[in-house]
Amino acid sequence: SPPGLLLLTSFLLHVKEDRASPTRLVCDNRLIQKYIMEAKDMETRVGQCQALPVLSCPAVLPLVDFTFQQWKSKLNETKRREILCDLALLVGAVAGAQGQVSEECGARQLSQLYRHANSFFLLLQTFSWEGGHWEPSCSPHSMEQTHVTSIFLTYRQLVQGKLLFFFEDLAKVLCK
Repeated sequence: SPPGLLLLTSFLLHVKEDRASPTRLVCDNRLIQKYIMEAKDMETRVGQCQALPVLSCPAVLPLVDFTFQQWKSKLNETKRREILCDLALLVGAVAGAQGQVSEECGARQLSQLYRHANSFFLLLQTFSWEGGHWEPSCSPHSMEQTHVTSIFLTYRQLVQGKLLFFFEDLAKVLCK
């Protein structure tokens, strides 16, 4: 996928040999703004799809809201792990919804969302602090939703919330 591939490629072109450094993605604020706009566009487009089914098997979505004060008090590694947990749950929810949506417009939007969310998931796994690697043993706060549009809303909120602030925090360290 061009957008997911672009994200991964832009990151990989700026990786240091010994340790992953998301320099361009973090230091060029235009990139995260581009991904926020893409998330908004996907949410709008899926809202325009006709006859989206109610999911018979509800999507389990992460609760991605947070208080800014609480977020600021966390270490970057803690933030990264939290976002990875959210993305893992979100990618799983998208995959589950894909099996239930046969309508072309909805299926196309879910496929694009899967590529975008999975690209961020893979990208954040490559970041390394404190020698820590992400372990898939997390249990984020979650909710069940039966509407496909809720999946897109959750993704947009994650990108324009936690991911944006996480990248801003990293920029303070990496972009001096």
